[in-house]
Amino acid sequence: MPDYKEMYLTMVRASEDAISCLTAAQKKCEELYISSPEPELTVLTPDFQRDTKKDS
Repeated sequence: MPDYKEMYLTMVRASEDAISCLTAAQKKCEELYISSPEPELTVLTPDFQRDTKKDS
């Protein structure tokens, strides 16, 4: 007869390991995001606005 208790415990332990691994990866990615430098933003004007300004 299969040992259902051992099968269940094996599955639960593996699930806990997987959750711990994913949580650690998420924390690492969050730390990388927070520690990265802010990007330099450039505001671009659409072509139709540039053409209007030239006519004035």
